[in-house]
Amino acid sequence: MHRLKPEFTAEIRTIVGDGNFREGEAVAMIDYGVAPENLGAGAVVLPSTTEEVSAIIKCCRANSVPLVTHGGRTGLVGGGLSKPGELVLSTARLNRILHLCPVERVAVVEAGVTLQALQVAAANHRLEPGIDLPSRGSATIGGMASTNAGGISAFRSGVMRHRILGLEAVLADGSVYTDLTRVVKNAAGYDLKHLFVGAEGTLGVITRIAVKLEPQPLTTATVLFGLASVDTALQTVRRGLEAEYGHLRAAEATWRSYFRLTSSHHRWSAPDYATNHPVNLLMTLGGADDAALQSELARIYEDMIAVQPDTSAVIAFSGAQEADLWRLREDTDLIYRRHPGAPSYDVSIPLSQIASYLERCLADLKAIDAAFDPYVFGHLADGNLHIVLNSTGSDISAEKASAVEKVIYRDIGALGGSFSAEHGIGAKRVAPLSALSNPAKLTLMHRIKDTLDAPALLNPGKVLQPGTV
Repeated sequence: MHRLKPEFTAEIRTIVGDGNFREGEAVAMIDYGVAPENLGAGAVVLPSTTEEVSAIIKCCRANSVPLVTHGGRTGLVGGGLSKPGELVLSTARLNRILHLCPVERVAVVEAGVTLQALQVAAANHRLEPGIDLPSRGSATIGGMASTNAGGISAFRSGVMRHRILGLEAVLADGSVYTDLTRVVKNAAGYDLKHLFVGAEGTLGVITRIAVKLEPQPLTTATVLFGLASVDTALQTVRRGLEAEYGHLRAAEATWRSYFRLTSSHHRWSAPDYATNHPVNLLMTLGGADDAALQSELARIYEDMIAVQPDTSAVIAFSGAQEADLWRLREDTDLIYRRHPGAPSYDVSIPLSQIASYLERCLADLKAIDAAFDPYVFGHLADGNLHIVLNSTGSDISAEKASAVEKVIYRDIGALGGSFSAEHGIGAKRVAPLSALSNPAKLTLMHRIKDTLDAPALLNPGKVLQPGTV
């Protein structure tokens, strides 16, 4: 096993202090997140300032030590995997909210601040970050920026790229790129912050971010619809977008197999609501008056009944009922407890193509294996679908996995969609990126990587295949 040289680790300890460098058995005390291999390096450094990050990167460069940056370790595509001979840089101590101005509706935070911490701080001023994820308690703002995270509000407020006004990042040579602009209008040359958003730590280590905030509604109202088809669900979403009162905050769909899994596990049921609807749509409106929002949901239900008489609906009349409904959508861990290592896919499909895409895709998966009945759920208002096989990962041969991938990714670019919607590329999607991307795009990506990180020390093996261009 290749270990870091003692003289290197001694210098790292000098930079951050003995207590902020973990090696060997001490690493076992750290939560590895979604994959034990995240801490495969066996060495973790926890800086608390941008200056320390810069000094660490300079030390890594001088000693040719690859660096893998970690946030909340919630990524699902292997973007945080590390191995012996590498150093993990955790942003856990970069956890300060530096500026939060309700007049500006802007927060400046360090990379290790969790989404939930920012949500709580912003809520004190009746504001919110405009982005939300089920992993809000552990996902960090820096990690979300690095992966260009999406979530349930993307159709309304954009993905992380649209929430960031400015950022600071340490480059591969240790120099610090700083552009913490706190205004929307900024036409001062190349907008270089976008190089780091979605780069997954391969071009620099993000240390600070200026995040645009949005007004928080005084109250919300949530309904669960049981619908006969994707087209009916999309009509319901459109009706929500055109609400006479309030505004649509979420439109999350769960297909039959996934809904049955979560509703059965949580022993959820409601009068006159069956678990065999082809599509279940969770919709939330925000506004100033609870009664008016409830009435608006009732009107939407009446409108959909006129279109599809067998539509079912459950309106939440309390915060507890609302939480129960959201649990049916957000408890995705149930899948992986039942099917450890289940292969999962994260695609974006134009709304007009979702029905035909799923019809073709699910039929072709059945042709590969008659036992396949994938769990499908996602952000219906923006076309982001999550498809998870009902199979343990170890039971899927390499040949079958390749066939499944071809089915799910077939013609997705021609449709105007994306094979990677919000989870990123990491280590797991490197080959699809190389196979499915425009050659000119890949060439340009390699040129940028070579310019900013010629030694390829920042998060090696992620996003790009070495030597492919």
